[in-house]
Amino acid sequence: MADNKIFAKYTDAETFNKIVDYSSLTDMWESSVKSCGDSPAVIDEGKEYTYAELDAEIAAFRAVLTDHGIKAGDVVGLLAPNSVGFIKAYLAINTIGAAAVLLPAHLDAMTVFGCSMKFGLKGLVYDASLEEKTEIIKAKVPTLPLITTAETSYKTVPAVYPDENSLSTVIFTGGTTGNSKGARLSHRAVVRGTKNGCYGIKEIFNQRYFLVLPLTHVFGLIRNTLAAFYTGSSLFICRNNKNMFKDIATYRPTIMIFVPALAEMALNLSKQFGRNMLGEDMKTIICGAAPVSPYLVREYAKLGITLLPGYGLTESANLVSGNPEALAKPDSVGLIYEGMEYKVVDGELWLKGVNMMDGYFGDEENALAYEDGWFKTGDLVRFDEDGFLYITGRTKEIIVLSSGENVSPAELEVKFYEIDGVQDCLVYDITEGNAQQLVLEILPRATVLKARGVEDLDAYFKEEVEKINSTLPAFEKINKIVIRDSDFVRTPAMKIARNKNGTLKK
Repeated sequence: MADNKIFAKYTDAETFNKIVDYSSLTDMWESSVKSCGDSPAVIDEGKEYTYAELDAEIAAFRAVLTDHGIKAGDVVGLLAPNSVGFIKAYLAINTIGAAAVLLPAHLDAMTVFGCSMKFGLKGLVYDASLEEKTEIIKAKVPTLPLITTAETSYKTVPAVYPDENSLSTVIFTGGTTGNSKGARLSHRAVVRGTKNGCYGIKEIFNQRYFLVLPLTHVFGLIRNTLAAFYTGSSLFICRNNKNMFKDIATYRPTIMIFVPALAEMALNLSKQFGRNMLGEDMKTIICGAAPVSPYLVREYAKLGITLLPGYGLTESANLVSGNPEALAKPDSVGLIYEGMEYKVVDGELWLKGVNMMDGYFGDEENALAYEDGWFKTGDLVRFDEDGFLYITGRTKEIIVLSSGENVSPAELEVKFYEIDGVQDCLVYDITEGNAQQLVLEILPRATVLKARGVEDLDAYFKEEVEKINSTLPAFEKINKIVIRDSDFVRTPAMKIARNKNGTLKK
């Protein structure tokens, strides 16, 4: 079992001692309102809501839910884009003792209807801009309460204090098998995941956060939004990613939660325009949800920004480990957080712990995901002598060669990320004729290559790949290089989109 005292040296004692446990989201939220009532909690579309003002909106929305027959123990769908309406509804659902099923805004009407049936929803809260996605429900289940996030009440309903083991949130995930399913996160898991996000950072309370990741993604919800509220910080909601850097210049955040693709974009623009596109107030970037290149750690340090990689899963309420020693160990995802039990079986990381989900929602795939009570992550890992964790691959993406040798694409990709000018890369296999070949697709870093005076990309990357090939056993050598002139297809969370067998989606 890990111990969070290992993170104590990365901040002062007063700050470290303020990172405490809560039994539910109600406890956590009320603590923040009590200590930060007049401080800004959310800024959305130019309007600022203090903690006290947002709390009043939440109390009124609890009355709305009650008037529609929603009660403790019910499961309620939430279909809305990033907005203060989403946050208000999410916290109202949880603080009334119900559970929120987070439905991504891009779902179509038939899928929304299917989810309402699968999850046994007792109501659906939705943003008015997405009303057309409720039409099938209206036709087929006219008795299901449909509630817009704009509804309010002159009444208020007091919060309830759910048991820590009661269901809080259901979030969609591909899980370990690639099939979409709902991870069941208890209040215990959500608040512990939120707490874990506060460790390993020098200044964590009373910060200015910026939200660009989807609230329906565990990284955007727990590490970006709930961690902001836990720490009495303010949260600026970026409604349109095209306006991200203009909003950053106006709001001047001190901490960002990024996936690597967004961190790469901000870094490239900073290099292109000769200034820090994230602003001079930016101190810390938490980066995860996909492999983080050591290049990003080093380059952001030159801008005076600490970029900290981490590792987590939807099934673990996001946070399993965080790296407070990123410059010293830039290819590690850090130290395991308190409350996590772990072991490595045949190279794969297995987990138990306080912040783990209570299984998938009504899905028989639980039998595939667990063994003897341990959740099998599907991630291949190693630990160094200091206890730092490294991800070396995915079990489902292992390439089995005709020779019987096994190749981990992720472990190979790490080696090629070290080439100057590689922004992102992917290793997979193809069969040409009777020959099985390993292919490396490369997304180049245009700014770096231009600064180096590289004109012939094919020749440059062929030479650099051959240098690495010369250090590899014969079965791991790259046979073919593909230089991309456009980005990879990506998921809504900005990960490279792979097929179920690990190959590239076109």
